[in-house]
Amino acid sequence: FPASYANIVCLNVCNLPFRLQKLKEMFISKFGSAPKFYVRAPGRVNLIGEHIDYCGYAVLPMAIEQDILIAVEPVKTQVVQLANTNSLYLDFSSNINNIQINKTKPEWHNYFLCGLKGIQEHFGLNNPTGMNCLLDGTIPPSSGLSSSSALVCCAGLVTLRANGKTLSKVELAEICTKSEHYIGTEGGGMDQSISFLAEEGTAKLIEFSPLRATDVRLPSGAAFVIANSCVEMNKAATSHYNIRVMECRLATKLLSKSKGLDWKKMLRLHDVQTKLGVSLEEMLTIVEEVLHPEPYSTEEICKCLGISLEELRSQILSQNTQDVSTFKLYQRAKHVYSEAARVLEFKKICNEAPANAIQLLGELMNQSYISCREMYECSCPELDRLVDICLQFGAIGSRLTGAGWGGCTVSMVPADKLNTFLRNVKKAYYQTDVQRLALENNSLFATKPGRGALVFVEA
Repeated sequence: FPASYANIVCLNVCNLPFRLQKLKEMFISKFGSAPKFYVRAPGRVNLIGEHIDYCGYAVLPMAIEQDILIAVEPVKTQVVQLANTNSLYLDFSSNINNIQINKTKPEWHNYFLCGLKGIQEHFGLNNPTGMNCLLDGTIPPSSGLSSSSALVCCAGLVTLRANGKTLSKVELAEICTKSEHYIGTEGGGMDQSISFLAEEGTAKLIEFSPLRATDVRLPSGAAFVIANSCVEMNKAATSHYNIRVMECRLATKLLSKSKGLDWKKMLRLHDVQTKLGVSLEEMLTIVEEVLHPEPYSTEEICKCLGISLEELRSQILSQNTQDVSTFKLYQRAKHVYSEAARVLEFKKICNEAPANAIQLLGELMNQSYISCREMYECSCPELDRLVDICLQFGAIGSRLTGAGWGGCTVSMVPADKLNTFLRNVKKAYYQTDVQRLALENNSLFATKPGRGALVFVEA
């Protein structure tokens, strides 16, 4: 079993960590036989670089300890049976040759089916192996820590292993990125890439086209703290995310046309910069010159591009943005180009490690948050309050992480102030609300860079 695409850890049964042992016992109780292997894929926290991966720009995430863990037994029947240790998530089974993914109901098993279908189609598997699978997850759902993408990645790796196939980590990340589109989320690849490419002890600069990851050593004097706003947001269940993707695509088209480029072939804001051969700062100037701050109606967009409304809907708009009547192009483009510049500056500061590195990185995180809130409009009142509280009690920088509209913040805190910070934030945000208080233990924690996807096999 080649280790080219994942770390393979052979474990003696008696030495399995408690969680794996518990999962094995539940699996035997559920299916009447023991699992043959286990697959783990971590969640992630994005330190900076929000909503720019699908525009072609580099991002800077790290894997976290929280993960999706699946126990697996390949079977001779043509059936995939899925169960969850959490009783809130219902069992599911399907003929493995007839996978149907329901975009209108983003239930947990559909994310598994995305990863399964992606591997099936990549290899053209005509007679794929059936499987019994039991899932356990520690990533808070809809929290902006990539629980859904971790499940897609885990399922892809499960299917790969069960069918005796091999791929590189990069190939797996690219396949899982595309396969998550089956559920209707037009993501850009950050979540899947860090889930496979992460290494313990380092964050990663993830670049696209081609996909590559570069180590980014974080300052030793700072801790990164994740705080859950306890407001859930499911990208596949709402239109916010996909509307932003489309606004960036439309901005790409208008900027391209204004500069005499072949706008019909241009899909990402990064493509415009590349074709023009200019800096990010120059792109921000071009946005000011070409786009206006007022929302664009579909009629105005058609006029600018010289196309009909029918052409706009059939050739450019996605299925889930057909009924949107206005788009904010100026604000979205401004955020993307400025955020892309902040990512590069963040990496540069980490590499050069000046004496005031923590202060400089904190300022970039704060700028990122303001842009997410005001230009991309992906915050919410609870996130705003949580960021304010974190800054009030000692965070040097604090920002929303993930898609937004709920989910988590990530804050950079001086290591010597960590305990006081955690205590004060708990008191100010979680202990003032009954619902948040119930979730407090899993909602606020310091984290460090973790390792990527793993396959565990019993020796």
